[in-house]
Amino acid sequence: MALDGIFLNCIKNELSFLIGGRVDKIAQPSREEVIISLRTRGGTERLMLSASAGSARVHITKTSPENPKTPPMFCMLMRKHFGNGRLTDIRQDGLERILYFDFEAMNELGDMVKVTLAAEIMGRCSNIVIINADGKIVDSIKRVDTEMSRERPVLPGMTYTLPPRGKRLDFRECAKGDISAALDALPNGDLAKSLVGIFEGLSPIAAREWVFYAAKGESPTKSELTSDMLDRLFFIIKKTAGELADGSSAFTVVKDKDGLLKDFSFMPILQYGALMVTKEFDSACALLDYFYSERDNVSRMKQRSQDLYRLLLNTTDRIARRTEIQRQELKNSEKRGELKLRGDLISANLYRIEKGMNKITVENFYDPLCPELEIELDKRLTPSQNMQKYYAEYRKMDTAEKILTAQIKQGEEELQYIDSVFDALTRTGSEDEVNELRMELSEQGYLKSAKLKGKPPKSHPPLEFTSPDGYTVLIGRNNVQNDKLTTKLADKTDIWLHVKNITGSHVIIRANGTVPPDDTIRYAARLAAYHSKAKNSSQVPVDYVYVRNVKKPSGAKPGMVIFTGNKTLYVTPLNPYSDE
Repeated sequence: MALDGIFLNCIKNELSFLIGGRVDKIAQPSREEVIISLRTRGGTERLMLSASAGSARVHITKTSPENPKTPPMFCMLMRKHFGNGRLTDIRQDGLERILYFDFEAMNELGDMVKVTLAAEIMGRCSNIVIINADGKIVDSIKRVDTEMSRERPVLPGMTYTLPPRGKRLDFRECAKGDISAALDALPNGDLAKSLVGIFEGLSPIAAREWVFYAAKGESPTKSELTSDMLDRLFFIIKKTAGELADGSSAFTVVKDKDGLLKDFSFMPILQYGALMVTKEFDSACALLDYFYSERDNVSRMKQRSQDLYRLLLNTTDRIARRTEIQRQELKNSEKRGELKLRGDLISANLYRIEKGMNKITVENFYDPLCPELEIELDKRLTPSQNMQKYYAEYRKMDTAEKILTAQIKQGEEELQYIDSVFDALTRTGSEDEVNELRMELSEQGYLKSAKLKGKPPKSHPPLEFTSPDGYTVLIGRNNVQNDKLTTKLADKTDIWLHVKNITGSHVIIRANGTVPPDDTIRYAARLAAYHSKAKNSSQVPVDYVYVRNVKKPSGAKPGMVIFTGNKTLYVTPLNPYSDE
């Protein structure tokens, strides 16, 4: 995990200013998270401790998560033992992934006693444990019985013991010979994985970064480690130790080009080259607060919009199946000409047909060669009724062709609309934006209005950016806002942009009666490409035209418009939220 023992040591050093602070409030916003507010000379700080398997951490936080109306039992227990207590020390055993917070607090008898809070940051085994002065476990946020772990149960009344710990090197103190000897004792394998095995508290990303420097961009195995590589490896290790000691570390977050958070470390990360984007922080706490608040927000948004994703996927599948059946029926209706031909030939040969015949062979005089054609007859019908039967089937297929053509067009437009809502959903950044899409789908009949609970969602303004030339560029967040932006907010002389034949946002350049320069139009086109389904493509076609040439057809679904006189630019999408 990225929050290794080394990173935790940086956190410990940063939190040292909290020593001497008094506990003001204790809250438990979720089942595995605790926030302790501490009053210090510089003000009140909020200490976040999480034992969640996917986001275990300790750091100062600026966020304010909503707390439950009734405090959980563990929260009440912490308030009992730590209420108004004073933080006396923060400890870490070597580079072990555990921080101990020692408090001096008053017990129920009025005596001052020592009580310790152990924050164990160990992936799925993470925990927050209250330990009394006798070393006994008072309780933990996650109780571990003997069925869950025979080696180390964590239950009230038991003596607190450390997790199993192998003998490893401390990178801050080891010599080059120690590294070489420790590597020799391991079987051959990936060098970065071998470093994780010999150093205490080292994460895989940090190990890969050391190897990236030592091997000049290669990924050697342990047996391929040369003397020169070992020298470079020892140099970068000591350089990292020096930066951590003097406080000059560059705490780094790694994101992909779409802005999705991938990893973080206590050093600059160069191993990904141009494949990833990095963002540096001066503080380890600031990095963790940014990383997990951003990631938790994305995760929370996905969870809250999961029902909409399912609805859109199921609706798309249903419409696509229905449209495919209609296309097959339309293809079958192409045979209607043969039915009319048979009706005409029966009409021309009525004198030769008698009731009770099940077929007749006639000359097809519509063909220049006059070939013979065998026509099936219903022996229960008269010749005239057989003729009318073929004509009726012909008229039925002819009518079906017109209806099916209209239905298929409607289905294709419906699929395009659902695709546009799906695209807007992938770009939502708040619960209000998700609820706006719920309301839109409800108004269009795809979602029952009963599912819309509470107050109407707060409407957000369009996204707003400024071009290098100083022009305002507005971007719709969803279909309803696209309509409002294009048909009501935009002036007739403004420039309207949209990706060509692809779902995406409407983009408006506020021209203010002027002619925007080409650089501004290209800038807005790149934003339009990014705020569309083609955001991960290159050379995306974007149409642009004056707003006066954009019309909304009567009865069209939200976001659907037609336009004339457009020009097209081919651009690469621009991520305006990137730190590049």
